[in-house]
Amino acid sequence: MKNNTIKEFNLKNKVCIITGGTGLLGKEFSRACAEHNAIVIIVDIDKKKGDVVVKEIQKDTHNDNIFFEKCDITSVEEVKLLVKRIKRRFGKIDALVNNAYPRNKRYGRKFEDVACKDFCENVNMHLGGYFLTTQEIAKVMIKQKRGIIVFLGSIYGFAAPKFDIYYKTNMKIPVASIELAAIKGGILQLTKYLAAYLAPHQIRVNAISPGGVFDNQPELFVKKYLTKVRLGSRMAYPDDISGALIFLLSDASKYMTGQNIIVDGGWSI
Repeated sequence: MKNNTIKEFNLKNKVCIITGGTGLLGKEFSRACAEHNAIVIIVDIDKKKGDVVVKEIQKDTHNDNIFFEKCDITSVEEVKLLVKRIKRRFGKIDALVNNAYPRNKRYGRKFEDVACKDFCENVNMHLGGYFLTTQEIAKVMIKQKRGIIVFLGSIYGFAAPKFDIYYKTNMKIPVASIELAAIKGGILQLTKYLAAYLAPHQIRVNAISPGGVFDNQPELFVKKYLTKVRLGSRMAYPDDISGALIFLLSDASKYMTGQNIIVDGGWSI
């Protein structure tokens, strides 16, 4: 058998759309795809930040095929126009990475303080935004008879939060919010549904569920979180997650669909 490992992980000439591409994970995802020779379309709502990220990744990776597209994934009109622009410019869409994190200003309150209106709005923005973007891009992929879709899940999409690690940490936005649990749980089921539905069109749909990613959280929280991690004495770094993404976007995973790759250092076992 020939050793095609390097070739299988190459994303050369693949048009990859990454929503939320200027954020903590999105920026690393965009960089990783660029390093593997993809044509990267960074989608976000902040054009100024997006332009900076594009230039930075182009310089670091020596890949000039990095582009920014301003779009609010919760807007039907903006998403439709985004897909039309990309299709017109590149003639195809090979991959979509649903990574954006839209939410309103009241997101992340304690369960008993969450207004029903806010809960519904946040679910609609995040889960609904993923649905909308995927639906519009899937139309292109169905015509192509090929495509790859990756959803960003979370350990809190399939496991109950360990609330004790948040006690007395004074974190402004609790990661273990009721909205997040509902959204990420929905995303994992959406992954399975679409994997089955789109399989006849040779479209693969998978998810990645990261554990806690270090982002300068309070020291007390980090200390408590690490008591639950089995692999190494640290939280995840963005590049710990990007390896799983490249695997799912590449031919190395060409016989995988409907799966959820958990990257949490053993937190959930």
